[in-house]
Amino acid sequence: MITDPTGSPQSSQQPHWPDLATLNAVTGRLRTRPALVPFSETGRLRERLATAAAGKAFLLQGGHCAEMFGPDALRQVDGNVTVLRQMARIISYGSSLPAITVGRMAGQYAKPRSRPTEKRDGVELPAYRGDAVNGLGFTAPERTPDPRRMETAYDESAAVLDRIRALTARRGPSSGEGDGEFYVSHEALLLDYEGALVRTDSDTGRRYAGSGHMVWIGERTRQLNGAHVGFAAEVANPVAVKIGPEASADELVALIGLLDPNQEPGRLTFITRMGADRIHDALPTLVEKAAATGSPVLWVCDPMHGNTRIGDNGAKTRRLSDIEAEVRSFVEIHRALGTHPGGVHLELTGHYVTECVGGSEPVAVEDLGRRYESACDPRLNRSQALDLAYSVADLWGRGS
Repeated sequence: MITDPTGSPQSSQQPHWPDLATLNAVTGRLRTRPALVPFSETGRLRERLATAAAGKAFLLQGGHCAEMFGPDALRQVDGNVTVLRQMARIISYGSSLPAITVGRMAGQYAKPRSRPTEKRDGVELPAYRGDAVNGLGFTAPERTPDPRRMETAYDESAAVLDRIRALTARRGPSSGEGDGEFYVSHEALLLDYEGALVRTDSDTGRRYAGSGHMVWIGERTRQLNGAHVGFAAEVANPVAVKIGPEASADELVALIGLLDPNQEPGRLTFITRMGADRIHDALPTLVEKAAATGSPVLWVCDPMHGNTRIGDNGAKTRRLSDIEAEVRSFVEIHRALGTHPGGVHLELTGHYVTECVGGSEPVAVEDLGRRYESACDPRLNRSQALDLAYSVADLWGRGS
């Protein structure tokens, strides 16, 4: 499939696989594997998202910035599912809206990067692009892209899904923790992997990304003539696009035409990632122009990516106060325009890490080195995630 490392719009953010024979063998084997999620579940999520776009439900989407391989990552599934379900309960109770819970899980193994290489102590190696591509360790063997990792990504995704299904079956409606539905999503970045897992529903003839219930296109790969938009246009899953402050209203209108030409409720989500200091200038015009098309797009706030800072120790961090401020502005803007604020998209973990600053169990800047465990961007810990859930419940419940 797409292996061009040049970063052209048609194939941006793809790894340079050094062994094309192995790549072809791996993708050939992946094409024989079953889809990771049933078509019926994907269709059900589209129905749920349609209700959120109409202002009658709330999308809570969250999980790791980058999932990793191995038994420790699988053990963390329990904590992530638990905190998302707890957040969903808080938000549902406070807002009087059913919460649709979608994890950034079972597929978030590939990451876009701002630079193709990384340099340390005079040594330059390929950037870490997620466990589906290469390893986090700073050695030439670890950082060499290996297509066999895509098969591991499939196996790890299947194991995570099995764990999620076991947890949700055990903690269903009788537990008071929601309706028992839990969906998974990831950025459809690695096109060799995504393309190999497309499957056709024999009953409807529709083609689905079999890698997850919902997939999204990132801010770096949403070029209108790009391969990622082309891929998303061809599958029937709910699809989302990350939208930053540099996006134009005309781009959003064009994306609606490409990804949801029939304006089907539940099909298209725009996930805005503006930053607390830019959202009031950037978002209103985008919302107004998109709404004028009549599209039933679902608007969701990602308050994480626009609020990343570099701490004194050189590590990335985010302040909970900035995250809350962007969510508050997101709601205010939609209320003022008469459109629906549909949900939030978060990077979080159910465990105690010290990656973001603030919260009712406060993490200070000087604490960041204690338990900074993310492979890429900083995540809210369990306490901070629940703090945010209470803020979200209040905002959606009172519209203030």
